Amino acid sequence: MSAPAEIPDLVARSLDLARQRGFITSTRHETGRLLAALAASRAGTLAELGTGTGVGSAWLSSGARKEARIVSAELDPSLAGDVQQIFADVDNVEIVAGDWSALEERAPFSLLFVDVREVMEQIDVLANLLEPGGIAVLDDFVPSVHWPPIVDGQVDVVREQWLTDERFAAVELLIDEGASLVIATRR
Repeated sequence: MSAPAEIPDLVARSLDLARQRGFITSTRHETGRLLAALAASRAGTLAELGTGTGVGSAWLSSGARKEARIVSAELDPSLAGDVQQIFADVDNVEIVAGDWSALEERAPFSLLFVDVREVMEQIDVLANLLEPGGIAVLDDFVPSVHWPPIVDGQVDVVREQWLTDERFAAVELLIDEGASLVIATRR
């Protein structure tokens, strides 16, 4: 079965792996298209923290310049191996089996995609991984019409921190009625 034209082949293959592995959620197509567009504007090293089945990396790869390098870390070695097979013929993508911190030695990053909440909480570490002008894309927020942002009756301190940290120019974008993300550019 071939993928719809708007879904790049690597994304379709990563989504197939997600279904095989029982992943309920993956990077939304809207977020993926944004990642591809941002990747097209970046040089240097792009990174994803939390590979999963490689959907985010596939979207990054679909937009990345030929000279850009993409690295992603997956904690589950078996899953990382499956994703490495998907990208086996892609010269500028490296999937690392290990904790996200294994990518620190490959910094600074010009674009950093993070969809692991526990990692987003480490704003100081992530800020140091970005080059000046580098962009962090933080996924999987629940939209809030309040300020500070409130989710389930509590302030979303992670989102608040990213949106107010003076090291960044940041904005929250609504992806659909139930999902938003934060884009933060390192000053």
